[in-house]
Amino acid sequence: MKLLVIIPTYNEIENITQIVPEVFKNIPENAHILVVDDGSPDGTAAAVKSMQATFGERLSILERSKKSGLADAYITGFKWGFDHGFDVLCEMDADFSHKPEYLVQLYDAIQTNDAAIGSRNIKGGAVEGWSALRNFISKGGSLYSRLILGCPIKDLTGGFNMWRKTTLEKIDLDSIISKGYSFQIEMKYKAYKSGCSVKEIPIVFPDRTRGESKMSKGIFMEAVKAVFKIKKAVKEQQRKKNA
Repeated sequence: MKLLVIIPTYNEIENITQIVPEVFKNIPENAHILVVDDGSPDGTAAAVKSMQATFGERLSILERSKKSGLADAYITGFKWGFDHGFDVLCEMDADFSHKPEYLVQLYDAIQTNDAAIGSRNIKGGAVEGWSALRNFISKGGSLYSRLILGCPIKDLTGGFNMWRKTTLEKIDLDSIISKGYSFQIEMKYKAYKSGCSVKEIPIVFPDRTRGESKMSKGIFMEAVKAVFKIKKAVKEQQRKKNA
């Protein structure tokens, strides 16, 4: 299956020239990377273009004029992947919190599953460099979301995920209501409700060491608050589908 790794960026000049070569070391020879850059003023897009001389057509970039949100960046990347004949599409951050070596295990898992999730919340998974409060908020938020949604996936909020194209088609990208980090919750919940097989792979998630984090407690809590909206929207979409 042909793999596309989608990396959304905004001001990742300190990481992008290092993460791209490491990703290529851990994906099949026919796999590609797509960087979706939201108008980074720090030269991220220019750095990606300079690497195209080395990696050729295996490295592509979509340049957008402004920040349009994480969900929109990924959905744009997914649809680009559909148009270019990819069978498997992967979400991945540029800051090394998602270690490239885990791509091998995720790709192995996607061979026999509809989705493969990099999970911090199962045996063998962990976070590094987080305060006790941040870790509590993250784990508590994921548990809260699981209980409200009745969903068995342990790491609903994580962003290191690999999807089959057929799974994304079942999820129906045009029906996604989330704009920010609740996007990860909605995607996994919809995959589960669609009857897709989801395999969680344990990952160790280190805090970024270069560049500024886009995550804050406020953003995370906003995602958790969106859980009821997601549950209601999915219920209504299923009702219309079955009508």
